[in-house]
Amino acid sequence: MLKKIYLRPLPIGDPEIKRQAFADGDQTRWPALLAGGPLCFVSVETLTRRQHCAVQAPGSPPPLALGPIENRGVAPLEGLCAVAAALGAPLNLAQWREAVSTPRESIAGVSFNRPQVMAVVNVTPDSFSDGGVHFDPGCAVAKGLEMAAAGADILDIGGESTRPGAAEVPYEEELSRVLPVIRGLREAGCTLPISIDTRKARVAIEAFEAGARLFNDVSALSHDPDSLAAAAELCAAAPEAGVILCHSISDPQTMQNDPRYDDALLDVYDALSERLNVCADAGVPMERIIVDPGIGFGKTLEHNVDLIRGLALFHGLGRPILLGVSRKRFIGTLSGVDAAADRGPGSIAAGLLGVSKGAQILRVHDVSETVQALRVWNALTMRSDAPTRPARE
Repeated sequence: MLKKIYLRPLPIGDPEIKRQAFADGDQTRWPALLAGGPLCFVSVETLTRRQHCAVQAPGSPPPLALGPIENRGVAPLEGLCAVAAALGAPLNLAQWREAVSTPRESIAGVSFNRPQVMAVVNVTPDSFSDGGVHFDPGCAVAKGLEMAAAGADILDIGGESTRPGAAEVPYEEELSRVLPVIRGLREAGCTLPISIDTRKARVAIEAFEAGARLFNDVSALSHDPDSLAAAAELCAAAPEAGVILCHSISDPQTMQNDPRYDDALLDVYDALSERLNVCADAGVPMERIIVDPGIGFGKTLEHNVDLIRGLALFHGLGRPILLGVSRKRFIGTLSGVDAAADRGPGSIAAGLLGVSKGAQILRVHDVSETVQALRVWNALTMRSDAPTRPARE
């Protein structure tokens, strides 16, 4: 029985190692740049699952069931084919390398040649961290402009809380919250890409009409049956439009009710891979999609830690990676800080670990602090001839 092999590149950010690795200027050989840079990798963690056959009716072939990780090891890039053969796992190394090392295309005018900052503007009374703080549209617009001035690259506007236990908001109410903010930002001269954080196709469509250009759906376009078609139409209508697919196992009301996985890292990877296939079949262009492993969305502390530590695996999907760890409960659990608003330092620590794994976007509440941290990270890891904060395309 053939096994599936998962490959997780092990990123290196040391400038001297990168300088020596690419001394001849040839970036087509091993080692390779991770998604075009600034990190490179020379070795890979190989993972395979324990496999078994589920019970099935007599006379029919049993379906293959995938379990947790059975084998894991580290191999140099040149030895991956031999490792895959020894594990009995087929491997298209050229295809994987292309997915992992190809520079990511700009989406919504945002270039991924450095980590980007997505600023959270919640226009809700009940979000876990800042619910009610910017519920007034004027306050939300002012906050968005302040975040833009502090160095944000994207503004993410949300009118429905997706915290654990949150109830769904009717689309009319959601629209009444977000549309004045998007219009207000545009009228105030804000030119940053605006993302609409919603699970509803109609909200996304009207938000795009008001000036949004990213459809950020925590259900990966699965909650609303019209969302796939809406995403395809929005991308067809606007060349700069994009979609963010976030992983979650359920609705916010129930997602934290004893979430279980055979293996969180591999299960989330497979789920996002499947959603990418569904999007492609629905006409959503792959080059317009960003993936998000959904930290805190139907995950325990252990699941979240596994996903962040193993984040580089998701480069195998060939898409930019968004990481949202800001002020989340697991930060409080690890740090002993109860109040969400006081979890900024821990959030930055977790975000920088994600960036060291190659995350291209950090979704944050604390913009100026994160921008400062990333400026230092960029200066210490990027090639000496690269600017620390290149301008948006």
